Amino acid sequence: MPQHTPAPARICPACDGFAAVAITLGGRNHAGHLHTITAHCKTCQGTGTLPPARALLDTAATAAFTRG
Repeated sequence: MPQHTPAPARICPACDGFAAVAITLGGRNHAGHLHTITAHCKTCQGTGTLPPARALLDTAATAAFTRG
């Protein structure tokens, strides 16, 4: 019997799936470690994926019909 394959994850177009990155601030501390900060993608809130298309359509339809 054939197996069903799950739908592929919807990769975020803003970050291409790399939702969190470490950015060096240029200096090192006394132990020699780099000072870094973590930046997260604002589009996907750091998940790397987007919600299913159905959820996006439901949200858009709700917003359109509640405006009046």
